[in-house]
Amino acid sequence: MDKYLSGKTAIVTGGASGIGEATALLYAEYGANVVVSDIHEMQGNKVVKQIQQHDGKAIFVKADVSQPEACEQLVNTTVATFGSLDIAFNNAGIGGESSAVGDMSIEGWNKVITINLNSVFYCMKYQLLQMQKQGSGAIVNNSSILGSVGFANAAGYVAAKHGVIGLTQTAALEYSAKGIRINAIGPAFINTPLLTEAGMDNNVKQSFLVPLHPIGRLGESKEVAELVVWLSSDKASFVTGSYYAVDGGYLAR
Repeated sequence: MDKYLSGKTAIVTGGASGIGEATALLYAEYGANVVVSDIHEMQGNKVVKQIQQHDGKAIFVKADVSQPEACEQLVNTTVATFGSLDIAFNNAGIGGESSAVGDMSIEGWNKVITINLNSVFYCMKYQLLQMQKQGSGAIVNNSSILGSVGFANAAGYVAAKHGVIGLTQTAALEYSAKGIRINAIGPAFINTPLLTEAGMDNNVKQSFLVPLHPIGRLGESKEVAELVVWLSSDKASFVTGSYYAVDGGYLAR
């Protein structure tokens, strides 16, 4: 395999499972040093161990990215360990409360906005400060198909994911001339632990979610990771400020 990320260092938030885990493993396959960050320490260390067993370089940093100081410390630890920060995949997120707008709790709204939107800003703030010093970098933010359309009973999630796209585009305008590319991705429903945590068993997935995708199935984490890694690499050197759906045709309906 072409190690075209060799010598680069990547942060993955929410890296202990699902899309984050798949992306961390793929970054390592292509030669990057990987900083796996999550609140789930045991699972995160398992990902690190997998990378190390294949002769990759990785560390785990426990961080609650809904806290600005944790995001700053994550960047500082990355640079102290590997000497640079070249790539960041801001992926951590939750599904959040499921209810109509008028019924949604204030606490539920604040929680999903904080974790799914504010955390991306906090992470980018400190990532960009470091990348500016270096004069280069690539950031990929995980939005969603629901960053460009609505979805009933998911107001907080939808609003946060729309916000991620706007934040991405604005930052790209500000930093692209400084050698830093910033893009967002929009996965459809991907077969990850997040669906199970939202109470969706296999019957619900097959009867409700699968038919939403013209391709006839849910996506897999590695299919999203392939896009993230490409956007993170010099192969995407003229791509910035963009939003890429990886959705099995969901948005084409």
